[in-house]
Amino acid sequence: MEFLTGKHIPRRTFLRDASAMIGLPLLDAMLPPRLVARGWAARPPARLVCVEMVHGAAGSNELGASRGLWAPAAVGREFDLGPGSLKPLEPFREYLTIISNTDVRPAEAVTPQEIGGDHFRSSATFLTQAHPKQTEGSDVYVGTSLDQLYVQRFGQDTPIPSMQLCIENVDQAGGCAYGYACVYTDTISWASPTEPLPMIRDPRAAFEQLFGAGGTPAQRAARRRLDRSILDWFMDEVADLKRQVGPLDRQRLDQYLENIREVERRIQRIEAHNTSGEPRELPEAPAGVPDAFEEHVKLMFDLQHLAFLSDTTRVFSFKMGRDGSGRVYPESGINSAFHPASHHGGQEKRVLEFAKINEYHVSMLPYFLEKLKHTMEGDQNLLDKTLVIYGSPMGDSNLHNHKRCPLFLVGRANGQLKGGEHIKAPDGTAMANVMLSLLHKLGLNDVTGFGDSTGDFSFTA
Repeated sequence: MEFLTGKHIPRRTFLRDASAMIGLPLLDAMLPPRLVARGWAARPPARLVCVEMVHGAAGSNELGASRGLWAPAAVGREFDLGPGSLKPLEPFREYLTIISNTDVRPAEAVTPQEIGGDHFRSSATFLTQAHPKQTEGSDVYVGTSLDQLYVQRFGQDTPIPSMQLCIENVDQAGGCAYGYACVYTDTISWASPTEPLPMIRDPRAAFEQLFGAGGTPAQRAARRRLDRSILDWFMDEVADLKRQVGPLDRQRLDQYLENIREVERRIQRIEAHNTSGEPRELPEAPAGVPDAFEEHVKLMFDLQHLAFLSDTTRVFSFKMGRDGSGRVYPESGINSAFHPASHHGGQEKRVLEFAKINEYHVSMLPYFLEKLKHTMEGDQNLLDKTLVIYGSPMGDSNLHNHKRCPLFLVGRANGQLKGGEHIKAPDGTAMANVMLSLLHKLGLNDVTGFGDSTGDFSFTA
């Protein structure tokens, strides 16, 4: 590491103007010599990403479980991902912790009036592990989500405590069906049992939240009308900063700013195409939303990566679908729409087709994991410092049950997870037990219960 003589740049250094603010990545010049002398033992809290892929998995029904279409047959460290939907995670095996055979009982119907409403309450249970109050009014009630408990403790010293992103439309209001308010299926993040947090679908809106803080919407809109990059407003500040740092820091800074510019260019190209008058596959979507699922997901992951690099926020929740979605994913090799494919009737051919859609969804994640693994921050990569939770509150989508729900973790969470393991929970284990233990691993050791948890979960295969 290299330092300027006798001084360092504060970690919370920003490029600012009247309508924008850009956080910076960790530079060598931001680390005081005394911290380096201690081996940089003082580390920021872990980054956290919670990904919900709705409506269960093919591997959660009896046939799928027997074929290893989600959880591998072998437990421990010698598991084989080959037969199942988790195959795309093989390159990240050493960071992967599969937890199988857990149930999400709070998503089940409790009263006769709730029967049939699984689609409209399930998402609200994923990160809360609590049962939603059945209401179509504003008196919603479920629980504080895992991500927001973490934010309350460890997210208050970043410019943005957390961000909530999604891929499908979540702009419905009022009641959806079976007596449930749409907000239960629209969001997975709850700041309190009565406070659902809105999710951002438009990459432009997410970009502006990350790099437009400090200005009004009118100021940001005026800047965009000038058809200039956000970085053009900071050329003098960047030049001044480069004079204060060494060659390696200048290289890191250039790469980071170029990454911002490339994301900005992609958003601009998408907006230009979607406002050109050409027919759209998603005519109801904002101009900044790509019609292609993969392009949309990757853009959202790029924004998360930039946010982690600059420590603008450490917490994301990411909702990648809606239970009742009729979207088709031709890149998966299956031309059936998502929701009809999920109701496979237990027929072998259709179960295998739904497994291919599950595999396609999982295949979106390595793009992000690769970026984290190859981004160094001090003496570790970002994947070592991150916990990614990926799962669903539904098990067998055909039956709408909530047993054997899909769940895996990626990343080492600042050394709290070993990775390279498949842990099969005893029958009847609540997913909430896993969530409770993850809260403890993330530093919330005083939390004694979460959702319908019955105790800690053993992370020993």
